[in-house]
Amino acid sequence: MSPIATADLNSPSPAIHTNGLDGIDVNGRSSSAGSSTTKSTQPAANHHWRITLENKVIVITGANRGIGLGIAEVCLANSASIVYSFDLFEPGEEFAAIKTAYRGRLRYIHCDVTNETSVTNAIDTAVEQTGRLDGLVANAGMTKHQPALNFDRPQLEKLFNLNVYGAYFCATAAAKKFIELDIKGSIVFTASMTSYRPNRAAPSAPYGGTKAAVRNMAHTLAMEWAQHGIRVNSISPGFVKTAMTYFVDQAPDWDLKMQYYGGMPRLADPKELGGAYVYLLSDGASYTTGIDIPVAGIVGAW
Repeated sequence: MSPIATADLNSPSPAIHTNGLDGIDVNGRSSSAGSSTTKSTQPAANHHWRITLENKVIVITGANRGIGLGIAEVCLANSASIVYSFDLFEPGEEFAAIKTAYRGRLRYIHCDVTNETSVTNAIDTAVEQTGRLDGLVANAGMTKHQPALNFDRPQLEKLFNLNVYGAYFCATAAAKKFIELDIKGSIVFTASMTSYRPNRAAPSAPYGGTKAAVRNMAHTLAMEWAQHGIRVNSISPGFVKTAMTYFVDQAPDWDLKMQYYGGMPRLADPKELGGAYVYLLSDGASYTTGIDIPVAGIVGAW
């Protein structure tokens, strides 16, 4: 029988090695040694266990159109109190229609996510208006599809500045605000299936590289920020019908490709991604951090 099995149950408990997480007991509570730096990740006593965004304020970057707007609409449909779009461009008619349908609960704040000051100011404005911040979706991004040998440095920098640096600036600004407000917040990055494997229909080595960086960053930040009660995850969409992908299903060999790839022979509506984001932003995902959720109906395209 092992020494642990024969130990005197009335004797002092043996030391438990925590791999550097001093101040955390076996139940996840903070001890006095680490209580000033480590926030309990245990669900509160009044945790309701529903998948809902009720009473939550959510920020989504790049939500004036496309995937971001689809995510925003699904968040509102799942009872988010307020959803902010941080975007560089003015919202259009589709945004206005959703804002009207949800009685003003969808709001817009001008923000350049590649500028740290702009991001910090936008976060501060949202909190000044609502008193809180519960979740951030780092979604703003761009793509460019062309052979790798045709990319020049300015094109590469544009992709990395928005997709990687912009996502990082937004995540760190949100994390600082969560800590300041003592809120166990959630951050969700929009990665891509191209972060795993090349997109056979429209390859782009630099774009895939930016999204691989985002997905890896989510894992690392999840590890670093768990001590503050902050969860960090990512979602990897496949083909989604947006202004950036209008050309994909117009290719002459599209039907043939779908027979070859298998799965659902169509592009996703942006709202079809929303359920995964709602889950990760909700308290129902209280023990979910450091993961990526692929949302891709076309099975063999990657």
